[in-house]
Amino acid sequence: VIDSDHGETLYDHECWFDHHGLYDCTLHIPLIFHFPGKIEPGMRFADYVHTKDIMPTILDIMEIDSGIDFDGRSLTPLFEGKPREQEPEYYITESTWMRKHGWRTPEWKYIRALEPDFHFKPEIELYNLLKDPEENNNVADANPEVVQMLDTRMNNWIKKREGETGRKNPIFTNLNWHGRGVQFTSCQEAYDTLHIGSAVTAEALQAKELKTQRGQEEL
Repeated sequence: VIDSDHGETLYDHECWFDHHGLYDCTLHIPLIFHFPGKIEPGMRFADYVHTKDIMPTILDIMEIDSGIDFDGRSLTPLFEGKPREQEPEYYITESTWMRKHGWRTPEWKYIRALEPDFHFKPEIELYNLLKDPEENNNVADANPEVVQMLDTRMNNWIKKREGETGRKNPIFTNLNWHGRGVQFTSCQEAYDTLHIGSAVTAEALQAKELKTQRGQEEL
C-alpha cells in the first residue's frame, strides 16, 4: 500500500513547498494497492476514498473478519468492478500551522478560520470546485446562501460526532496549538510569530508545549 499523510503546495495559494491549509493540493493524496493475484493491476478510480478505508480494505483482501465496526469501508467492491456507495461530503480540518475547518462537497469547498492565519486569508472562503478546481477565486461574498448551507451541514455533522464520541471537537478546545497560550488576534501577528515554513520553529513549539505539560504534571 502506497499512501501519504498530505499533499504539497508548490506556491499554490502563496505557500512554497509546504503543506498548510485545506486546499485540494494538500488534501488530495495518492493511494495505491498492489496485491498480485488479488487485485488486477492497472485499474484507476476517481471515487472519493479516505485513509480510514485502508484498514478494512486490507482485512477484506486477506479475508480476515476482525469483528470491528470500522468508520471506513472496504474498497474491494471497486476492485471487483462493483458499484460502491460514495461518501460525497466530508469534514476537513487543520490545527497545526493554522486553526481552520470546513466542509467539502463535489461542487463546493467551504473553509472557516477560527483564528487569523499567516497567509492573510479571509475568515471565510468558498470555492466552486467544478468551475474553479484550483481554488483561486473565493466566491463567499457572492454566495452567502451556499456559505450558510455548508456551515449548517458542517455543524450538524460536528454535533453528531460529538454525540457519538462523547467528546468535544478538539478544534474548539486545542486553543494552545501554537504554544503561545493565547489566540492570534491578527494575520500579521500569526505571520511574525510562526516564521513560515520553519520545521525548526514547529519542533520548538511542540517541545515547549510538551515541557509545559510535563511541568504542570510534576507540580
